[in-house]
Amino acid sequence: MSRLLNTTPAADGFRMPGEFEPHAGTWLLWPERPDNWRLGAKPAQRAFTAVATAISQSEPVTVGVSHRQYQHARAVLPAEVRVVEIANNDSWIRDCGPTFVVNDQGEVRAVDWEFNAWGGLDGGLYFPWDKDDLVASKVSEIERVDRYRAPFVLEGGSIHTDGEGTLITTEECLLNPNRNPTLARGDIEELLSRYLNVEKIIWLDRGVFHDETSGHVDNICCFIKPGVVALTWTEDRADPQYDISSDAFERLSRVRDARGRALEIHKIHQPDPVLISEEESEGVDVVEGTLPRRAGDRLAASYVNFYIGNSVIAMPCFGDRHDELAAAALGRLFPERRVVSVPAREILLGGGNIHCITQQQPLALHRMPAR
Repeated sequence: MSRLLNTTPAADGFRMPGEFEPHAGTWLLWPERPDNWRLGAKPAQRAFTAVATAISQSEPVTVGVSHRQYQHARAVLPAEVRVVEIANNDSWIRDCGPTFVVNDQGEVRAVDWEFNAWGGLDGGLYFPWDKDDLVASKVSEIERVDRYRAPFVLEGGSIHTDGEGTLITTEECLLNPNRNPTLARGDIEELLSRYLNVEKIIWLDRGVFHDETSGHVDNICCFIKPGVVALTWTEDRADPQYDISSDAFERLSRVRDARGRALEIHKIHQPDPVLISEEESEGVDVVEGTLPRRAGDRLAASYVNFYIGNSVIAMPCFGDRHDELAAAALGRLFPERRVVSVPAREILLGGGNIHCITQQQPLALHRMPAR
């Protein structure tokens, strides 16, 4: 069974581990809504299948699927991928799913954040989001882990931690009044400390240019390991991303982490600007209340939106001249893992990328992942 706890992770001795720490498995949700994914989500489903297949070489993968798509998803996903029925509004489990926490005894619990579709009725990306707000509790029930319900809005893509007390986030997202209008920066820092057991919060200004999530940090910067980060970069001073990434670099260069370390920063050059084509725009249903996909709009493409599996790095690629350079850079940063480049334009067209559609479940010390 999964109990709903009335304490906090920090009070109980639980912390959010780094993504690079051992996993019991990975969770995804299956895309299907035609007002976000073109051509009935079939191209996106092929991309999600490629991501699930790549990660399943590293650890067990579970895909949550609505009842409408269960049989189709089971037929097209690899046999080794577990498919379970979970109602949802859309397929961004990084943001609507649980954030798992662990303690020194190897126990795993889940943090269930409030979810409002990246802004609720003030700039949110779709309505309703009621099924998404239940995903974390359902995953907790399936995995039989106890759960904390955090008393504020937060998406998992808006935070990255080193597992040793340091967290990176952006002011653009966490201080956006369409998330928690009654909470000041100090209030949010206190809640992050209580629910993730972090001591040091590094605030970047903004995320990737034109990121519809209000600048999630997982698209611009992430921890490679404690004391080491990767940062989205461009050398083009005329690109709006240049000033954003330069400011992030300066902030990261000035701070010390919770252990007093200066950060080692590795720049990962972004792909050339990715724009929505006329054909791609016309393939998406137009529905009031859902963010439209307009031809010519720039997408928030970034190689930093990769996923760290136990033995693979699932990296988005775009058929871009920078793809191979990014893969080589990640190969140097993760010499003990194999970099798998997954064509990810179809995921990007939906508003995110590989890290956004995945959620890691840490390994409990008393059990090993089934293979």
